[in-house]
Amino acid sequence: MNIIKLPDAPEPKGHYSPAVVHNGLIFVSGQLPRNAVSGEVETGSIEAQTELALRNVEQILLAANSDLNRVLQITIYVSEMELWDQVNEVYASVLGKHKPARTIVPVKDLHFGTKIEIQAIAAVKD
Repeated sequence: MNIIKLPDAPEPKGHYSPAVVHNGLIFVSGQLPRNAVSGEVETGSIEAQTELALRNVEQILLAANSDLNRVLQITIYVSEMELWDQVNEVYASVLGKHKPARTIVPVKDLHFGTKIEIQAIAAVKD
């Protein structure tokens, strides 16, 4: 088992790792729309929050010798299902033709008052 951390990112405040690699799979912890280096939280539009959360997933995957095209499954937590159309539009633009398995989970509250959190499972590059 290998723990993945971004070199410039501070240690997580909770008892978890940003990602774990095991048997060729990368398990990415839920990513908020938060700058991985400065810690600044994106509180703007759901589109901006979705883009940043996905880019955070991407940065962790790159650090683990993978990328968004190797994602097998994504779980997206949203604060309101009414945001789904906007989330899906940004998601499709970032992932392009790649369509991994996906689950959407509506939740009442997310950390820092954000509207989205994204976790992923991906394969390591061969």
